[in-house]
Amino acid sequence: MIRIVRERPEHAAAIERLLDEGFGRNRKGRPSYRFRRRVAPLSELCLVALDGAALVGVIRFWPVRIGARTPAVLLGPIAVAGSHRGRGIGSRLVRRGLAACRAAGHRISVAIGTRAYLGRFGFAPARAQGLILKARVDDERFLVRALNPGALDGAAGEVRALAPASPPRAGGARSRRGRSGARGAVARPPESPAPPQRSPRDRG
Repeated sequence: MIRIVRERPEHAAAIERLLDEGFGRNRKGRPSYRFRRRVAPLSELCLVALDGAALVGVIRFWPVRIGARTPAVLLGPIAVAGSHRGRGIGSRLVRRGLAACRAAGHRISVAIGTRAYLGRFGFAPARAQGLILKARVDDERFLVRALNPGALDGAAGEVRALAPASPPRAGGARSRRGRSGARGAVARPPESPAPPQRSPRDRG
């Protein structure tokens, strides 16, 4: 019996093996990986399929932005073990993942993948909706889906990766000393996140 559950840290090694099997060891050169560098996936949306103790499927979502201020989620990768393909596991992962996105308040999902597959779940060419992707990806593979009616109204512009926040400096407070000794600690404000980067199958 196949169970769909939230991804957990102990699944990480099995997920990497599954993605290598599905997309090859050079998969990180794909355009979609530009949106994932140094950015954590949205853990509450990432799901795995388990057959007993064996991990046989995975889907992940990542935070992105459309234009200046429209948030969205990037679907992918989605992968199913070769031994378990043709059993509807990928479809279950996509449907459960998109439902989780809606429940969490996300309104738009973008993807780089096969339209013949993702179109079954409501994805359509994104450039026709006014979205821009600065990468060599065919129009039929750059896709978008509104997760709520009207979510794409007014959404236009480049899909960008979210830049990771700068790590806090060691010792969030420092001491200042005057003529008579220590004056106490003065807290530093946290550093602001870097501005969004202009970055240009996935189901992977």
